[in-house]
Amino acid sequence: MGRRRSEAVTLADVARRAGCSIATASKALNCRAQVAEATRQRVLQAATELAFRTPNRSRAIGLLTDELGGRFSIPILLGAENALAGERMSVLLCDTHGDDARRRHYVTALLARQVDGFIVVGDDNDVRPSLPRDLPVPVVYAYGESGHPGDVSVIADDGGGARLAAGHLIGLGRRRIAHITGPRRYRAARERAAGLGQVLDEHGLPLTGGEPLYGEWSQRWGRHAAHHLLVSHPDTDAVFCGNDQIAAGVAQALSELGRRVPDDVALVGFDNWTEFAADCRPPLTTVDPRLRELGEAAVRHLFAALDGRPSRGVVREPCRLVVRASTI
Repeated sequence: MGRRRSEAVTLADVARRAGCSIATASKALNCRAQVAEATRQRVLQAATELAFRTPNRSRAIGLLTDELGGRFSIPILLGAENALAGERMSVLLCDTHGDDARRRHYVTALLARQVDGFIVVGDDNDVRPSLPRDLPVPVVYAYGESGHPGDVSVIADDGGGARLAAGHLIGLGRRRIAHITGPRRYRAARERAAGLGQVLDEHGLPLTGGEPLYGEWSQRWGRHAAHHLLVSHPDTDAVFCGNDQIAAGVAQALSELGRRVPDDVALVGFDNWTEFAADCRPPLTTVDPRLRELGEAAVRHLFAALDGRPSRGVVREPCRLVVRASTI
C-alpha cells in the first residue's frame, strides 16, 4: 500500500487530485482489489501529473500498546514477531501509556517511517476508540476491540473459554459450581459469566449462590469472596474464577477453611498466568487465552488487508483449557 513521503508530493495529494480517499488511492496504485477501473485510471493519471512515485515498503509494522509493562502486550508482541519472521519483517513498538496525544504522535511518526500497517493492543479487552479512518495503511486491533464496526478486532473468546471450564467441572461430576470474578463493567467478566451460565443451563444446574460474585481482579477479593461463599453455601464443590489472581486468593481461603483442593472443592482460573497458576498450591487448572496465537492471528489479518482482502468485525480466537492438579 502507499506510504507517506518526505517529498513535497504525498499520497494525500494524489488522492485529492483524483477525488478519492487516501485508502482508495493506495489500493489503486498498488493494484489492490475493490477499486473500480475508472477510479484506478483517475488515480494513475493524478499520480503521473504530480510525478508521484510510490515508495518502497518498509518491511515493518507499528505495534501500539497502552500497557507494555502489563500482562498482555508482551505475549501478543512475541506472537506477532513470530508470524512476521517468515516474511523478514520487523515490529516497531510504541507504548502510548493510554494517552491520546502520545498515540497520535506515534501514529504520525510511524507513518513517516512508512510502516506497512498497525496492530493496536488494548490494555483490556473492552471496546476502545478507533484510530483515524483515513490512515493509508491497514489497522488490526488485538485483545481490545475497536469501537468502529468497519475495523477488524481479534480477541480471545472469553465465553468459549468459560464454556470449556464449565464442561470440565461438570464432566468431573461437580454439580454445585460457583463463580467469583472481576468488576461487572468489564466485558471479559460478563462474557465469562455468561459462558458458564449457558453450560449450567444446558445441564439443568443452578449457579451456586444464584449469581456471579463480581468484585476486583485481585487475590484479596478472591479470599474475601470465597470466605463469604463457603459460609453461605458450604456445599459448594467447585469454583470457577474470572482470572488466576482471584483463583489464587480462593485457594488460600479454602486452605484457611480446611477445604481440600480438589477433593472437597475443584478450582479453575482464567488467563494461564504462570505467576499464579503454576505457583498455586495445588497448581491451577485454568483457561489459556493463547495470547501469542492472538498476535499471530492479528498479523494474518494485517497481511490479508495488505493483499486487498480486509476483514471487518470481531474475530474471536478460541481459548484452551490447561488441566492441572486443582481439578483432578
